[in-house]
Amino acid sequence: MDIKQYIKDSIDTKTKILNDEKILETIKKIADRIVEAYRLDKKVLTAGNGGSAGDAQHIAGELVSKFFFDRPGLTAFSLATDTSILTAIGNDYGYEKSFSRQIQANAKEGDVFIGISTSGNSKNIVFALEEAKKKGVITVGFVGAKECEMDKWCDYIIHVPSTSTPTIQESHIMIGHIICALVEEAIFSKVGV
Repeated sequence: MDIKQYIKDSIDTKTKILNDEKILETIKKIADRIVEAYRLDKKVLTAGNGGSAGDAQHIAGELVSKFFFDRPGLTAFSLATDTSILTAIGNDYGYEKSFSRQIQANAKEGDVFIGISTSGNSKNIVFALEEAKKKGVITVGFVGAKECEMDKWCDYIIHVPSTSTPTIQESHIMIGHIICALVEEAIFSKVGV
């Protein structure tokens, strides 16, 4: 592997995002919808598989703890963290239902669900989005460049302009960080670092 080329490819993808007004506008719209949900005493739920599960946990952690400055916690949960729930659902209903069952149990109308999948075709994320739509949950997707199943189910979707899984994931967490910063700033009226 060429280290410099890897870094260059990551920078090139982020530069494409920087220059894509549609992506930037969608990031802002997602943050605005999350702010609106929090002001109505709603919550954010996140989910993903593998590295995307880590990203889902990371985003929930930034909302609950803090991002740029000390402030009260915001209600957010990653659906990829409770091994007892995940294995019970996997055993009883199949892995594809691992997140949709949790959406059915825990999501309320007006909550926000962020589903993260580099392919955009992960069945358990797609099923979770379908369930979320039934419940009146605001649906958000982070995916890669290609058209995908998640396109059908997301109110807001961000297609990272790459087909490389690691590069997509790097951009997903950058976008997640931006959303967390915008939400924190809007709700608590402080300018970040």
